[in-house]
This record gives sequence, structure tokens and C-alpha cells, in this order.
Amino acid sequence: MRAQPKASHFIDGAYVEDTAGTPFDSLYPATGEVIAKLHAATPAIVEQAVAAAKRAQPEWAAMSPTARGRILKKAADIMRARNRELSELETLDTGKPIQETIVADPTSGADSFEFFGGVAAAALNGEHIPLGADFAYTKRVPIGVCVGIGAWNYPQQIACWKAAPALVSGNAMVFKPSENTPLGALKIAEILIEAGLPKGLFNVIQGDRDTGPLLVGHPDVGKVSLTGSVPTGRKVAAAAAGQLKHVTMELGGKSPLIVFEDADLDSAIGGAMLGNFYSTGQVCSNGTRVFVQKGVKEQFLKGLKARTERIVIGDPMDEATQLGPMVSRPQRDKVLAYIEAGRAEGATLVTGGAIPNDVPAEGTYIQPTVFADVTDTMTIAREEIFGPVMCVLDFDGEDEVIARANATEFGLSAGVFTSDITRAHRVVDRLEAGTLWINTYNLCPVEIPFGGSKQSGFGRENSVAALQHYTELKTVYVAMGKVEAPY
Repeated sequence: MRAQPKASHFIDGAYVEDTAGTPFDSLYPATGEVIAKLHAATPAIVEQAVAAAKRAQPEWAAMSPTARGRILKKAADIMRARNRELSELETLDTGKPIQETIVADPTSGADSFEFFGGVAAAALNGEHIPLGADFAYTKRVPIGVCVGIGAWNYPQQIACWKAAPALVSGNAMVFKPSENTPLGALKIAEILIEAGLPKGLFNVIQGDRDTGPLLVGHPDVGKVSLTGSVPTGRKVAAAAAGQLKHVTMELGGKSPLIVFEDADLDSAIGGAMLGNFYSTGQVCSNGTRVFVQKGVKEQFLKGLKARTERIVIGDPMDEATQLGPMVSRPQRDKVLAYIEAGRAEGATLVTGGAIPNDVPAEGTYIQPTVFADVTDTMTIAREEIFGPVMCVLDFDGEDEVIARANATEFGLSAGVFTSDITRAHRVVDRLEAGTLWINTYNLCPVEIPFGGSKQSGFGRENSVAALQHYTELKTVYVAMGKVEAPY
């Protein structure tokens, strides 16, 4: 066991185990090797974690934002100093290549701690409202105990994206990582304690679909932030709504990426590949419906095929590897079923579509796959695949492609490639999505808000906007004279 933690859970500043919880294995996707054995949280563990958070939160909230931010910035420094170690753990946890995790995973988590640690003092303030002789003022106050529920594609990043704004706002958090990637969040909890975070403010408990409802429904929890699928989001939002809890939903998508004839095709191809094959296609914002204007379709496909077939598939710990395995065998089987559906419904397989040669039999690898001649009604064009499968669709004109791009229940992301900057802004204004890119794709620095519209969720992560979702606005009216009453 190459990554066995001291125990399954981290509560009140220490590792905690409860062997009464359902046991489960953490597997290295590249080989199927068991790298850790853990237990899901029992109801007693859930209670222990929430109680620790509830106890620790009031004193933390009484600290100044500057003091809270100082701890987060120290945690960022520790994460950067241990980037290699954390990146290797992330690769073991997810199967993503080390060349990717070392630049995109712990580093983005550290960016989050640094950003929110730095902006809190200026951003967590209210306003003065003059009312003649009287006045009012507002202040932002923490919600209390927050729950974070993570996904398995960016486990360390997601833990930090949720913890940083929650903690700097004066809240406590109980975080549940995906059972597929349980290890990274425990290290984040360790680092926060080392950086000086008081015990009980960031707790990590393991679990599955039975654990989430215990957290979401707990009466002492005031806020739930989920990163996950749309079906899971609907269930969690419905449960939270029953108790009028605050919620942030960062859900899935079937995002359009539009390539006009005047685009820089090399850049457009690169953007489409990053928007479909990075993290083995397991990114919620991926531009999996690539609309290519007919005049450049053949040229686009020719360049795309050549570059896709040069992608290096192999051992994720080898820095030359560009594409690792899927996170699990069930996820790979799901993607293979979508590929078969694409074939059966008449899409043209340009490249990929199979399990690669020369990889471990117990690994969960799949070739990067491109379909052309995809139509809007095909299953692969309508449903989120969450794997390295790109669907290329033809289009004639601007109005047509915008209508087709918007004809989906999802609204997470979208992208446009064109050399006409006026058209670029015109098109993104009409696209129904929360996060959009012009002449690039999938760049998500912590300084900008990230989130979706329609069935892709609500609320925002990152940027100063995230602080609004981890605080409540308190208004105080101040009377400067006597009270006059008609009775």
C-alpha cells in the first residue's frame, strides 16, 4: 500500500478511525493496485466532525480577516514547498499524469489559499448607507458550519477551492472527498493545521452516497457546496432546500466550443484538445461539442487527427506521459458504451475509440477519441460523457450555431475561436453559459469567478464573488434621535 493514510478521517486536528464504517479500497487507476484501505464514515463520525466544526467556528469568526488570511497564505507556502509530494499523491489518487498534476493540481489549490488569504481584509466588508440624520450599515458575517462535497477529477484543487473562501470568511467546514479519490484532502487538512489553523475548522470524512445525506441533512450545517453531476446536484439541492440551507452547485456540462472559418486553426485545435483530453477528458467544463464551420472542417479534422494520434499514453508517473487512465473501471466502461453509441448512431470515428495497446491489463486506459459528422440528436452530442471523447459538428452561420449551442439543458461553459473580436464578443453575449472563453479554453485562474447556469448549477467558486456565497449580509439601522410614534 503506497499511500496509506494514518486513518480514514481527519477530525478536530487529528486522524480518526472507526472500523465500523464500510471498508473500501483506494485503487491506483494505472495498475489497479490497492494503494490504501479506508472506512466510510459512520453516523457517529459525521456527528463528531460536525460537532468539532460547530465548537471551533465562533472563536475563528471573531478573528480579523487579516489574521485568518495569514494562516491560509502560510498553507499556500507549505503546499508549494511540497508540490512534488502532493502531485505524486494526486497522480496515485486519480491516475492523471505527473506532468499535469505538478502544474495544475496542488498549485491551483495553493493559489486559492493565497488569493483568499490576501483579499479577505478588503473584500469582507459592508457599506455605510446615509439616511438623513439616521444611517444604516451592512456587514458580511459567516454562515457557520459549511459542508463541501468533492468530485474525483481534481480532489486537492476542489478541497482548496471550497475550504479557502469558507475559512477566510469565518466558517468551519466538513469536507467529504469522492470515495474514488479519498487521499489528497487528508493532506490538505494536515497542512492547514501545520499552518496554524485552529483544530476543528477543516475536517475530512470519507464516505459514499450514503454519507452525503447525513451531512446535508444535519441541522447544524448551514451551507452545502457540491461539485458533481447534475443528477447528484438535484438530489443535494432538494435536500438542502428542505431546510433552507445555502447551496452552491458546480455541476456538469455539455459545453459548446465554436470554431469560425477565420480562426487560427492551430490554436483552435489546441484549445479543442485541451478542452477534451486534459485530465483524460474528466473535466466538467470541457467543450465536448466542437462546432466547426464547414469551410475549415476538413483542415481542422486533418490537423486534429494527426495531433491526437501523437498523444503519449502510458505510466502516469513518467513525466513524458501526456494521457493517463480513467479514474475507475466503471467510468471507463461508461465511456466505452458512449463510444459504441456514437458508432451505432452513425457518427464517423476519426481516431481512437478503443483500449490502447501496451498498457497494464488492470489499468483503466482509453484512447483519446474523435467523432466527426455528429448531429445534435445523437446521444454523444446530448449527454455528458466525462471522458476523452470529442464530438465535431458542422455549421454554416452564426445565428444557426448559437441556436444549436444553446439547445441543451446544460450551461456551464462555452468557447469561441475567431479572429473577429467584434464577433467574438457578440457570440459570447448570446451563449447561455456561466464561464466562457475567447480564443482559448479551460483556463480557470482563481481571480475569476467559475460556475454555470441552467442545469449546470448556481453560485460561483473562486474570485471575490465566492465570498458572497459563504457569508450572509447583516443590515443595521441606526437611529440618531427620539422615536416618534402616532400612539
